[in-house]
Amino acid sequence: MAMSEMLREITKEEINQFHRDGAVMLRGIMGKDWTEVLDEGLEYANNHPDGMSAGVSEPLRIDQWPASHSPKLKQILDESPLAQIVGSVLDAPVRFYMDQMFYKPAGLIAPSAWHQDTCYYNVEGHQLVRAWICADPTPRNISMEVVRGSHLWNATYRPPVGMDPNDDPDGARKLEEEFAAGKVLIGKEAHDHWTYFDSFLDPGLPELPEIDAHRDSFEILGWDYEPGDVLLFHGNILHSALGGVELDHPRRSHASLWAGPDVTYLRRRSQAIPDPIRLYDFNPKDGQHLEEFPEVFPLVWAP
Repeated sequence: MAMSEMLREITKEEINQFHRDGAVMLRGIMGKDWTEVLDEGLEYANNHPDGMSAGVSEPLRIDQWPASHSPKLKQILDESPLAQIVGSVLDAPVRFYMDQMFYKPAGLIAPSAWHQDTCYYNVEGHQLVRAWICADPTPRNISMEVVRGSHLWNATYRPPVGMDPNDDPDGARKLEEEFAAGKVLIGKEAHDHWTYFDSFLDPGLPELPEIDAHRDSFEILGWDYEPGDVLLFHGNILHSALGGVELDHPRRSHASLWAGPDVTYLRRRSQAIPDPIRLYDFNPKDGQHLEEFPEVFPLVWAP
């Protein structure tokens, strides 16, 4: 069997579950050969940090666009069945938007805060899907979890990162002026040096619900994860990762973001992560579909 093939078909129930719940765990759909590629790719990225590598809460390392300099991660994006898996669930053609590495070394595993993905980026659409894969077995108590159905709440929440405008009122005032003038808040230069706290919190967006303080008020889904599984979740869904547990091996994961035909550019006040570096050359306008920039977002897979 070629490495590029899915090991099995995606069932109708799994597709329905994704659209209903906002997430689905696809068991045993990628070959273990891809786990070896993923392992090598994540280790290479971890050993070769660049301007888009950042620590958030120690010991947690997050890299943006690691496949841009890790050949094995690039191979996963180009040759693995990930694009086919996402496109099959959407029943639509898909384009690659960006990828991330989450590297949590062995020991006390750091948690990840509740958040949505879309509020970080200058994109909007219902066909934004994150494909999360991990090189290591990941038990439920340190794995991803989501608030079931929250992708349908029609709400964009404030990202839990960024500077408080009250701490730098002059800087915040300048940012508001630049945004009003139509400027993209995080420019191309951020690809050379960036942190999550280069942006200001957006006071115009509602704060995230206090999910951990009221877990019984939400329907929270979570899974044990084994290499070869693929977790898909909607870009608008509220999600986090548990932590605070000792683990004798690292938890190394790769999350790629894929876009269907309805995804458009939207300059956001809450932008916390730079646009794809090649997109800056095209000066995109709000409402333009990503397919209008095929040099940046080539079609990867279509039904």
